[in-house]
Amino acid sequence: MARRVLITGVSSPLGARVATRLAADPIVEHVIGVDTRRPPGALADRITFVEADLRRGELATTLKLAAPHVVVHHDIVQFPEPGRSARSLHDLNVIGTLQLLAGCSELPGLRALVVRGSASIYGSQPDAPAFFTEDHTRSGALRTRFQRDVGELERLVEAFARRHPSVTCTVLRPQPVIGATIDNPIMRLFRSPVVPTFLGFDPRLQFILDDDVVGAVVAAVRQPVRGAVNVAGDGTVSLARTLRRLGKRSLPIAAPLYGATVAALARIGGLPPLNDDVVRYLRNGRGVDTMRMRRDLRFVPTHTTAEAIDAVAAAIRAEHRGAAA
Repeated sequence: MARRVLITGVSSPLGARVATRLAADPIVEHVIGVDTRRPPGALADRITFVEADLRRGELATTLKLAAPHVVVHHDIVQFPEPGRSARSLHDLNVIGTLQLLAGCSELPGLRALVVRGSASIYGSQPDAPAFFTEDHTRSGALRTRFQRDVGELERLVEAFARRHPSVTCTVLRPQPVIGATIDNPIMRLFRSPVVPTFLGFDPRLQFILDDDVVGAVVAAVRQPVRGAVNVAGDGTVSLARTLRRLGKRSLPIAAPLYGATVAALARIGGLPPLNDDVVRYLRNGRGVDTMRMRRDLRFVPTHTTAEAIDAVAAAIRAEHRGAAA
């Protein structure tokens, strides 16, 4: 049955790609894209743009007029951005979600809600399990401000799901997204001349390629499932092997000196600023179990973690060749 889909955060690079993929899907009748600014470039057929700010509750009227069968909440920050206040991140991730859910509660025809959350909810701790399953958040502590925001966001979705059992609510938890066109703290670090590492630490990392995270969101629209679903490429790769694959030099720093050294390098332009969540990831890493993604969501990424790193390495080498030419 054809569906009308509304997606928030449509002007972000990944949000625009999700909207384009959905508009090309024969089961989708129309896509309504919502954001605070218009997407760059021309919109594909069957996509209508609506300017609205979720944090101000401007979406209620649009939701009622659009009457979507599926809402994709894509306007969520996966990693906190340096220079962006914790308050602004809370407003976007938590207050924006609260306002969206309030509007969704007035939609009698809504069948599914797909939320692109973050595997950051698990954190990065030295005593963490090798692979987090979706139920590990029940017992784990939320140590950083960003973790707590992601946890609160998910609790809001869980409460909505309990109040509206006829709506299938899916929360995707992607590992850090990497790709040639992605601009996030991890990719900025991978494009740096050197990558600061913790002396004596070689954590296991896990990623998802940008094309695959788009595919996972589309799969959740086609095959929504209840609850949280980890999203990642198969396997993990150590930080040392990741840097070798990328052709990057590491800068080992003793743990007590790490923060001051990285901050000094950032001030002189040698490194991008790093926030606490990224630093924890670089020290301890994180792996997630993807059985539910394959079994219930029926989605298999096209790239393993190692293949995603190799794809990024090839793109970075091509960028350097183009700059040299």
